[in-house]
Amino acid sequence: PTTAKVTSVLAQDIFGVIRSLASFRLTGGTKDYVIVGSDSGRIIILEYDPKTNNFVKLHQETFGKSGTRRIVPGQHLATDPKGRSVMISAMEKAKLVYVLNRDAAANLTISSPLEAHKNHAIIHHIIGVDVGFDNPMFAALEVDYSESDQDPTGEAFNNAEKMLTFYELDLGLNHVVRKWSEPTDNRANLLVQVPGGRSGSSNDFDGPSGVLICCEDHIIWRDMDSPQHRVPIPRRNNPLADPNRGLIIVASVMHKMRGAFFFLLQSEEGDLYKVTIEHETIRQADADDAYVEVKALKIKYFDTVPVATGLCILKSGFLFVASEFGNHYLYQFQKLGDDDDEPEFSSTSYPKNGMEDPHVPLPHAFFRPRPLENLILQDEMESLDPITDAKVLNLFNADTPQIFTACGRGARSAFRTLRHGLDVEETVSSDLPGIPNAVWTTKLKEEDPHDAYIILSFVNGTLVLSIGETIEEVSDTGFLSSAPTLAVQQIGADALLQVHPHGIRHVLADKRVNEWKVPAGKTIVAATTNKRQVVVALSSAELVYFELDLEGQLNEYQDRKPMGSTVLTMSVGQVPPGRQRTPYLAVGCEDQTVRVVSLDPESTLETISLQALTAPPSAICIAEMLDASIDKNNPTLFVNIGLNNGILLRTVLDPVNGQLTDTRTRFLGSRPIRLISVPIRGSSSILALSSRSWLNYTHQNLLHFTPLITEPLDHAWSFSAELCPEGLIGISGSVLRIFQIPKLGSKLKQDTIPLSYTPRKMTVHPRHKLIYLIESDHRVLSPEEQEKKIADLESKGKKVDRQVIDLPPEIFGRAKAEAGKWGSCIRVLDPVQGTSVKVIHLDNNEAAFSVAVVPFNAMNGELLLATEVDDVPLTLLGFQGRLLTGIGNALRIYELGKKKLLRKCENKAFPSAIVTLSTQGSRIIVGDMQDSIFYVTYKQGTNRLLIFADDTSPRWITSHTMVDYETVAAGDKFGNIFVNRLESSVSSQVDEDPTGAGVLAEKGFLMGAAHKTKLLTMFHVGDIVTSIHKVSMVAGGREILLYTGLHGTIGIMIPFVSKEDVDFITTLEQHLRGENQSLIGRDMLAYRGYYTPVKAVVDGDLCERFALLPGSRQQSIAGELDRTVGEVLKKLESLRVSASGF
Repeated sequence: PTTAKVTSVLAQDIFGVIRSLASFRLTGGTKDYVIVGSDSGRIIILEYDPKTNNFVKLHQETFGKSGTRRIVPGQHLATDPKGRSVMISAMEKAKLVYVLNRDAAANLTISSPLEAHKNHAIIHHIIGVDVGFDNPMFAALEVDYSESDQDPTGEAFNNAEKMLTFYELDLGLNHVVRKWSEPTDNRANLLVQVPGGRSGSSNDFDGPSGVLICCEDHIIWRDMDSPQHRVPIPRRNNPLADPNRGLIIVASVMHKMRGAFFFLLQSEEGDLYKVTIEHETIRQADADDAYVEVKALKIKYFDTVPVATGLCILKSGFLFVASEFGNHYLYQFQKLGDDDDEPEFSSTSYPKNGMEDPHVPLPHAFFRPRPLENLILQDEMESLDPITDAKVLNLFNADTPQIFTACGRGARSAFRTLRHGLDVEETVSSDLPGIPNAVWTTKLKEEDPHDAYIILSFVNGTLVLSIGETIEEVSDTGFLSSAPTLAVQQIGADALLQVHPHGIRHVLADKRVNEWKVPAGKTIVAATTNKRQVVVALSSAELVYFELDLEGQLNEYQDRKPMGSTVLTMSVGQVPPGRQRTPYLAVGCEDQTVRVVSLDPESTLETISLQALTAPPSAICIAEMLDASIDKNNPTLFVNIGLNNGILLRTVLDPVNGQLTDTRTRFLGSRPIRLISVPIRGSSSILALSSRSWLNYTHQNLLHFTPLITEPLDHAWSFSAELCPEGLIGISGSVLRIFQIPKLGSKLKQDTIPLSYTPRKMTVHPRHKLIYLIESDHRVLSPEEQEKKIADLESKGKKVDRQVIDLPPEIFGRAKAEAGKWGSCIRVLDPVQGTSVKVIHLDNNEAAFSVAVVPFNAMNGELLLATEVDDVPLTLLGFQGRLLTGIGNALRIYELGKKKLLRKCENKAFPSAIVTLSTQGSRIIVGDMQDSIFYVTYKQGTNRLLIFADDTSPRWITSHTMVDYETVAAGDKFGNIFVNRLESSVSSQVDEDPTGAGVLAEKGFLMGAAHKTKLLTMFHVGDIVTSIHKVSMVAGGREILLYTGLHGTIGIMIPFVSKEDVDFITTLEQHLRGENQSLIGRDMLAYRGYYTPVKAVVDGDLCERFALLPGSRQQSIAGELDRTVGEVLKKLESLRVSASGF
């Protein structure tokens, strides 16, 4: 609440489908529990454990089959407001009630399920009714379809009534009764709980109880045996909108305050309405016989936010909007909209409280939408959902390619450039008089909150800047300014230390300086310091060790240790809390070794262990960091070694015996590496600088290694000032930069270009760095149509409210027009500059469906041709200087003519519609909407398109790519990715067809093409695949398949190279499946083989969970694999990093 920022605390893969979520709190408890309804056929109760930052599964009760089925509960969840019971229901028939309670040890218990089934009933929504501490009650919206099923005329269907039914759970008799059932509005879609029951101490009621029924255009308050109240839902006064279109409520939240409550309901256009109920308690002569009477139901416009799937009001005065599509938002309440001049509509303004004739709609109520007044936007959480198309290209000439995605729906759509790395917010950037070779910052005293000095070291001197209102040069610091600096440290309680090539200056708090001079003829070549220890290496390859005594004096250890090889770099860790010193020093020498040297008083400067390297070391850094995959509870001591050739080694230093174990390597860039330990969010992290800058940090208890998206830095240090408490300071060339890292844990930085309509497809210009994107939306007026309609209205003498029409569509959306109207445009984007170069709006109610850049053979000058075809062309492709297109179920080749495109060749033998095309040589791969992949060849001599191979099983293709000339990888509408291959003998036989007439391909087999492809791999990714690309994500790395999914998923499939890897990872996967890693109790193998059994694919997400297992389980699994835990983790990391870089 203090920073008003949303951060993700925990994200866990559940290997299943979440269908519903609800939270509840036991009476008198202080902790919420989460109930999950999923496709596992089980009800799950989870508890969040803040200590381990994990979900703990408390209960898992099986009630039905797995999978998302009509009559297996899981679709709807409703809890009793007092946390005594929960109802879980299916789409049809089945409803189960579980009683929740505590046992003697105050642990949560759950009863056996009680049935509340009703045959032939479709359930639209359920909710817990607030009845205080009376028997728990649940309300449901149900439609009985038994008569409609039997009646072929359709009359019974039209007369079917929607019922509001109350179910009561009798806690005494332990069963569920259908208490009351009455018909309600046929267009009811949502129920909202209304407070009720008596409040704790006083005898007053919290509210009238009952439910709000949200219907099309109306809201009704209803309770058993009470008169109903009905109000219209106010709609926007927009002259362009379709007046006959109904309006429904899609999300709701109720908020209780002391002695009052209100509802925020959201319509499908994003408008929030504040709904209040005026009620009073009627007391009888007998005090116990009081009841609540509703006087009026009132509704008014509140504000407009993006359309949500869920709204949540926090006690601290925030509203969280979980958007249906696009980013999620956090708003803060400025006021509650009580004293504004928005019109309020009350049920008392209508005859019989709006219920004179429930079948006749109330007259429309209108309001004028306006920018936010009651809410203020504080933060947003990025979400890629939905990705409609993507491309992977290297347009920025970086080390790794970028992912360009078309995301979003309607006017809130965006084109996003995703780059691997952490976003950096730069606060200061200023030029320096020369090129410094190092930078430090330091406090004056140990307890100072912020840094006081910035020290810059140049080739021939040192510059000290003081940090205050402004940053200015100071000279009375006690630092030597005529020589370069090797190290700076705030040492002891209030002293400073400077190491320069000719000695060490110890500047005391009263500005007295103690100086230690280097013996004649020698210089200091490397130094490392912490709060109590200083080690310097001389040009004679000797180590000199100093330690701070309790009086604050620096004492030199009597012996100097010869190393036998020139020292290039050194590092000591920070002094652990409550200790005098850190016991280990790491020294990197020119003979390509790293030695760990003891600083213990018993064995000072003795070499403990040694590690050989492949190149001379350029930097070493010892740091303690928490990595739960190695040790769940305590930080691990890492020695990071940067080499001259740009490779970083990370080894674990054993704190007991000083041995180096578990070495991991990673290539960072082309320059020698510099390593700096910096604090980030209170824990130590490491900045590694090469041709790219990288940050190694702990997030959610796991170690992450991510590049920073910034100019390459030559040196850096931590920086803390009032305006930038957690910053970093760096130099690149002669520029000094101060920056901070706003969001940890994100792997991809997003740069956004806003779009006008829903993006459909995109293509890339082969030479220029431009992307062509097509957008289209149904029931939207194009700008030209809008102007026409406004002119029509004005000519009829109607007043048009221009302010409402000109409201920004990215917030308010576009006015919904009649069915059959389309808004569409073609956009040219320059992703490197982050701009839209040109937008061409389509007129005549046209919509763009596919786009391709085609180099034609017969190009002369510029011309614009429009060719009418008999169906929608869903895909286009350039093919041998012509245009190849799928129009309905026909595959055609067009050539450029003078006035239009000329059809040259076609094949109409495809079953449904052609949705994807790709080509190599004269081979064409065709993806059919319902019938999988077809292999087609173009025979130039006879000008024919021949289908020569197809798939044995029908699949609903959404995207595909050619892996090689005979192999294709494709994704389908049910969330599967599969790879098909054609036998190479068939492939060459077709290409070298001796008859030339395609006779071999004419003869069908199994009612299809002459040859069949073989299924190589099959895997369920759990998201509708919208694009697949064969790319290399790492410089010099192997090619992988990268796919994007509709829900914002980006995933990669890595091909295995060796049989040994395959055996190792599949065995690991089998062990992890047995660990029952799914939070919702879903069987791993069943989930990954949702529609077709898994084949030849290992679940990488599951293997990554190995790092989070308890240590004892990790060891037993590693033992079964004949490896150590470190080796298993190292193998997983190397597979991931070498292929994807993540």
